Amino acid sequence: MNPSFDYSVVDSILCAHDYQERAIIAILQEVQEHYHYLPEEVFPYISEKTGVSEAKIYSVATFYENFSLEPKGKYVIKVCDGTACHVRRSVPILERLRSELKLSEDKKTTDDLMFTVETVSCLGACGLAPVITVNDHVNPAMTPDKASELLKKLREESENA
Repeated sequence: MNPSFDYSVVDSILCAHDYQERAIIAILQEVQEHYHYLPEEVFPYISEKTGVSEAKIYSVATFYENFSLEPKGKYVIKVCDGTACHVRRSVPILERLRSELKLSEDKKTTDDLMFTVETVSCLGACGLAPVITVNDHVNPAMTPDKASELLKKLREESENA
């Protein structure tokens, strides 16, 4: 275990779930909600505290697409590339976001951990296409220019917070 890692948040989450094996998914969800990803330090710690093998916990974390082993930004932007969004030009929106944030298909999160840009197959809002979400808030009928304005607004919000 990493002595410099603060396990107090993980302890409170584990305690709230009575260290139960059946609560592994909920435990991982709450850990990720706090850290915005699953730090590698939590796997052996959760294993030791719950009696569930580290391999089993890791397999749960890697099986479900919602879990992330990589740090994510304060603002997680998901760009839909499902059929309706793609046809209505979601790719130029994605390209604009990546260009302005200096990101790529491989580099999804800004160095300052402010923004993460991901693509998803469908957000279930086809009638509002093209759609992006920011921390699960739906932004309909997007354009590259609207995406730029949204980034500007989010930066201002963050500075004034």
